[in-house]
Amino acid sequence: LKIGDVKDVVIWGNHSNTQYPDASHAKVNKGGKLLDAPAAVGNDAWLKGEFLSTVQKRGAVIIEKRKLSSAMSAAKAACDHVHDWFVGTKPGEWVSMAVPSDGSYSVPAGLVFSFPVTISPDGEWKIVGGLAWDDFAKEKIAITLKELEEERDEALKACESC
Repeated sequence: LKIGDVKDVVIWGNHSNTQYPDASHAKVNKGGKLLDAPAAVGNDAWLKGEFLSTVQKRGAVIIEKRKLSSAMSAAKAACDHVHDWFVGTKPGEWVSMAVPSDGSYSVPAGLVFSFPVTISPDGEWKIVGGLAWDDFAKEKIAITLKELEEERDEALKACESC
């Protein structure tokens, strides 16, 4: 598969090793057929194990293997992010983007959290609603949410002394 053959993977939460890469709603173009990613992969244990771990640790692995910073990877991601924001998403597709929560998915309003979003051609983003979470997803998302809330609280506490 090519990267362009995979759509709608969601990164939930923080940009850290607690992020939750969720392929449960993703689609894969395999031989001209659009398939649900979990069915196309056919290995739930891999999706919840090696895939999850690989995505969560990718920054550290880049640094270890290249003996260089992962800054180029981050820069490419930033360019892709800005591109999506300015051009918009294709109809029926979404991207993951860290945006202030509007309370969706029980994430406290105002907390910056990575959600699946659609983006209009004029740059207006909207959180994709109604995606179901199984118990595994709920557990992983609770971990990344807790970390972000702790980081927010620590930052706000530091600002109190300013």
